[in-house]
Amino acid sequence: MKTRAIRYAAWTAWNSLARRVRALMRNRRDARAAATGSIVSLSEQRARMKPVTVKSALIDAVYFSQEDGRLRVCLNNGEERMFEGVAEAHVIAMVTSESPGKYYMQNVRTRFKRIAA
Repeated sequence: MKTRAIRYAAWTAWNSLARRVRALMRNRRDARAAATGSIVSLSEQRARMKPVTVKSALIDAVYFSQEDGRLRVCLNNGEERMFEGVAEAHVIAMVTSESPGKYYMQNVRTRFKRIAA
């Protein structure tokens, strides 16, 4: 019985550490892109996006821009996907749903046009 609790504690600590490392890598990549002049449009675009808090096993972070309807989804495996033409209602529904990852897979990924991230 104690072994199961120890395994679970180790697993949660590992996942927490991995999530922090991915966030640091993403921030470093964004800072590096902002520092170089060649990717100005991408860094400006990311600067306009507002982070939306989400608690999911699949999704690490969500950024949404109300101006142009762009949605950036950062997955736990390190991939980033960007979609355009997303309505704010879909973002709110995804973030507040019982399973944001499942909502993303069924409603966002299949419905909206994916653009290069």
